[in-house]
Amino acid sequence: MSHSGDRDLELPPISYVWRTPVRKPKRAKWEIPDPVDPRKLTPAMRAKLQRIVAKAPEVMVKITGKTKTVGHLKSHLEYITRDGELAAETETGAVMEGRHGLRDIQAQWADDATLDHSRRRDGPLSHNIILSMPPGTDPIAVKEAARAFAIETFGGRHDYVFVQHLDDKHPHVHLTVRSLGYDGRRLNPRKADLSAWRDLFAGELRLRGVEAEATPRRARGKVRKAERGVVRAIRERGEQPRVERLAREGIVREVRAGKSAAPPWETKTRERQAAIKEAYRRQAEELKRSASAADHDFATQVLQFVADMPELETKRDRLLKDLDKAVSKAQPLQRRKDKERGRPGSER
Repeated sequence: MSHSGDRDLELPPISYVWRTPVRKPKRAKWEIPDPVDPRKLTPAMRAKLQRIVAKAPEVMVKITGKTKTVGHLKSHLEYITRDGELAAETETGAVMEGRHGLRDIQAQWADDATLDHSRRRDGPLSHNIILSMPPGTDPIAVKEAARAFAIETFGGRHDYVFVQHLDDKHPHVHLTVRSLGYDGRRLNPRKADLSAWRDLFAGELRLRGVEAEATPRRARGKVRKAERGVVRAIRERGEQPRVERLAREGIVREVRAGKSAAPPWETKTRERQAAIKEAYRRQAEELKRSASAADHDFATQVLQFVADMPELETKRDRLLKDLDKAVSKAQPLQRRKDKERGRPGSER
């Protein structure tokens, strides 16, 4: 696996499991090789592996949307502050409270938007980000980690405002960042940036005593993405999301056409997940060769982690299972109907 500069050094195979499938703007701590033996686990790599094996809570950093008009921006600020009921903190550390504070933020950002003549008509005024942790996480630590994340990521470069919400089982912070930076550049985050943001937020939480990790789903044996909020909301209304209906119709067409072979992308997914499991096993074998009893115990934990990985199930797999269940449920009913039609006197 070739990378530019010091990335040309061959790292321990396990480290490639944790990488996202996109190039990262900068090297994470666990990607810095041992200066003597690049293939050796460094303390940072070992610590990450220990957190993964222990199933440390995964952070969520997600761009939830963009505001493109002053009215939309005001509505968003009203939403995250609960119409001024929740205090908002700005990039200067100022705490804006109540409706008066909300109006001050809205007025400042609206004035800036008016003066921004370089923005395209459909260009975003702000990017809206949410930083969240699983239920039970210390909310104070989450807020402090979010503040540190915002300072490190956007401090001195963009205006921003953040508000913590505690009315949900997941403690989370809404961070709204003005798209236009002080240097005239616009915020345009990519997948690589989101990956780096997750690493940073997880690190800030750990500095505050909260075990947290930021790994790709595939490194934990998962391949299916979490259901989108809008899709979940449609399902909760008792309706079938259009995207799911189309997927089911596609599966039905495949079955009727007698297509049983998995598509190429699914085959690659299975091969990749098998390689990931093998990388964990190889790392366990490496630990077993150590003279340290602690390493032997750690190797056992790694192997158990692999054994506990969920069975690989793609969205296509789930849809096929659902179809099989529906067919199995319908067959006895159809047999009863056919039998009744064949009885003497059944057509009176």
